Formats: sequence, C-alpha cells, structure tokens
Amino acid sequence: MCIIREYYCKKLGDIMFKVFIDGREGTTGLRIVERLSGREGIELMLIPEELRKDPEERRKYLNSCDVAFLCLPDAAAVEAVSMIENPDVRVIDTSTAHRTDSDWVYGFPELFDSIAEKLPTAKRVAVPGCHASGFVAIIAPLVEAGIISKDALVSCFSLTGYSGGGKKMIAEYENDKTDELYSARIYALGQQHKHLKEMAAVTGLENKPIFSPIVDDFYSGMLVTVPFFGSQVKGGIEAVKDTYLKKYSGKTFVDVSDINAENQGAMLGSNNLSGNDKMQIFVTGNEERFTVSARFDNLGKGSSGAAVECMNIMLGFNETEGLDV
Repeated sequence: MCIIREYYCKKLGDIMFKVFIDGREGTTGLRIVERLSGREGIELMLIPEELRKDPEERRKYLNSCDVAFLCLPDAAAVEAVSMIENPDVRVIDTSTAHRTDSDWVYGFPELFDSIAEKLPTAKRVAVPGCHASGFVAIIAPLVEAGIISKDALVSCFSLTGYSGGGKKMIAEYENDKTDELYSARIYALGQQHKHLKEMAAVTGLENKPIFSPIVDDFYSGMLVTVPFFGSQVKGGIEAVKDTYLKKYSGKTFVDVSDINAENQGAMLGSNNLSGNDKMQIFVTGNEERFTVSARFDNLGKGSSGAAVECMNIMLGFNETEGLDV
C-alpha cells in the first residue's frame, strides 16, 4: 500500500500522507512542524488551539491520520496510544514511555540491522532520548562486537543546551536569568535519570551507567562522553575506532569521518551541530586512557530530527527529506 501511495505522491505531486502532531506546542513538536511544513507529500493536520486538549477531538485526529507523532509527557503518550483504534495509523512516540517496550521499534536505524529492517513497515516507533542517543551510539556497537563486556561498569557525562528542559527551562534562561544560570550545572544528582533504563536496555549492559548530565547556557547542542581505561577494552583504542568505522561508515546521520583525526591539544565544542540533524563520533586520547564522544543537536538527532528521519523511512521518502545533514 505504501509503495503505491509513494508512487503517486512522487509522480503526481499529490498530498498523500496525513500527519498529526499531538503536542505540537512543545519544543519537540514545534521543531517537527518546522521540518514538515510545506513539504510535498505531507498534509499537516492542525487541531484548533481551543480543542487541542479535548479528548474526543484528539481521538478523532489520532484515528484519521496516517502518522501520529506523540510529543507528550509519558502518561499522556500512553493515553494517546490507547485512543487509537484505526489499525492503519502509524505512531512515532518521542516520550520515554515506550523506548524499552519490545512491541515498539527503537527509532535509531543506524544502531542495529534489526531496527533498519523493521522500521519501513513499523506501526509503533519509539524515538530515543536525547542523552541516551549519544550513549547508545557509543556503547551498543562495543557490546555487540564484544569489545566491552555486558557486565562492564560504565560512566558517562553529557553537556546539553537548555532547550532540552522544555518551555519552562527555556523561559528561565531567556527571560528570567539569574547569576546561577550563567554557569554549567550538573543535574539528576540522585542517579535516577529517566534515560538510565533505556541506556542499559538498548546497549545490552547489565548495569546502569553512572550518568552526569550537565545543562549550560546555550540553546541547543549536545556532547555525550564516555571515558575508558585501555585495560577495560579488548583490543584497545584502535579496536574501538575500527568498530565504529565498521558500524557507521556510509551512514548518513552518523559521521565517523574525523575518528582518526589528530586530537592532542584540541577541544570538542558541544553546540557545533546546533540546527543540524546528524551525529559525529570522536575517539580521543591514548592507549592507556581515552574518551568516546557523540556530538549532535539535542533537538535534531536527539529528538525531532530523529523522529522525522524515522517517518521518512516509514513512508518511503528519502531519509534526509526536510532534514539538515
């Protein structure tokens, strides 16, 4: 059915796919709207502002679209899925609610062949979390290749722009800034961050990592870093580089072109990919101690960009359509 619809969409320029964004007023929803507005082959179904929280109106929109993006808190996302009775509706959820649910496809097709194979026909897709996207991109290939063991004890720190905190945090930084907000701040100090379950489950780790997320005074961008002792890793730093080159070379949205670049004395910026939808992987250090970093936009490959990438694959569009890579 999708192949036929794609054919007419491309040959005749007809609008073929109806897309509804439940929660389009939030940061992720707004960015998806930006990416899809005016696109050939896409009709955005915009619920009237005064009815966007009306359950019956939402139910009507959720059941009359081809693709429903859920840009909602976890409980609301679960509720939205329960409203969908039309078996043809395909759901892309950006919340935490379904990321470790085996009935849902994890929305990172570059990570495993099994994801890439399932995604084109998937009915339920869970988009990775922003911090988690970088962590799984770093750790999953190493566990899969046996470079690190499943029972490895891993730590991770992640520097992100304040847009990841949603409307409230954006307002704090842009409208009501205090002296404290000019400095980088570690949060989730109780080691109970909501991404931890996903970070372990998707990578195959038996132990959740020690995770220190840090928010800083820039709008968007992210740098997720995992440190290693060379003795922790089979084959050392060169085996790690080779693993990423085998996994990600030729992948549009994950760039490993600088993985062998000279890094001594250099610096890695955290918001260099702000506004972009790809991810870069860097391996820096020496045989004794080294770090692996994933740099991307928390609103790009870390959320809305990844969601649109998944939609493109699901509907038969070019994977980069409407995205900046």
